[in-house]
Amino acid sequence: MAKKRIVLLGDSIIDNGAYIRAGEPDVASQLQSLLPQYAVSKRALDGAVCSDVIGSQTADLVAVDGIILSAGGNDALQHVSLLEDTSATTAVEILVRLWAIREEFRRSYASLLEHLAGAERPVLVMTVYSPCFEGHGMCPAYQQAAESAVSIFDDVIQQEARSRSFDVLELRALFTDRADYANPIEPSAIGGMKLAQGMSAWVARTVA
Repeated sequence: MAKKRIVLLGDSIIDNGAYIRAGEPDVASQLQSLLPQYAVSKRALDGAVCSDVIGSQTADLVAVDGIILSAGGNDALQHVSLLEDTSATTAVEILVRLWAIREEFRRSYASLLEHLAGAERPVLVMTVYSPCFEGHGMCPAYQQAAESAVSIFDDVIQQEARSRSFDVLELRALFTDRADYANPIEPSAIGGMKLAQGMSAWVARTVA
């Protein structure tokens, strides 16, 4: 009997092999070890934004039994300069700029989810976890500002996923320790196992 297929789409939250220590397993390998009865296929690519996922990553999903997506983190990183931009002088100006960034992301993310909805398979999307600047010479205010910015993107992810009845894995609830990070924005093997366990639990509930 053929194994059911789980496809992993998105960015380096899944494709984290370049950031973990030599000899440590990446997220896809960790998930496969937890799901030996399934065939886990990784299409996610380090650096991908939402528009990159549409195309080769979302092609030929007919024979897939479950889809897992991590996207949005690199879209957020495109606006990291905003954390140090002093050109806006009022709270209203800053909030309006954040609104424009949010709606630009919404258009890209919604377009991506529409491609997945067409596959008519169970879908799990992951939120963006907060970065971890502890120990990297950044002031606490930078961490706080980054977490506020991430929440804007995650609000879109939650809204757009729920509107399509997709399941959501909240990564901010998983990444709670510095050891979860290989660097300020990439998952370590420890964090990767947390991701794999969360994905594995969803597969057992939904795809089994």
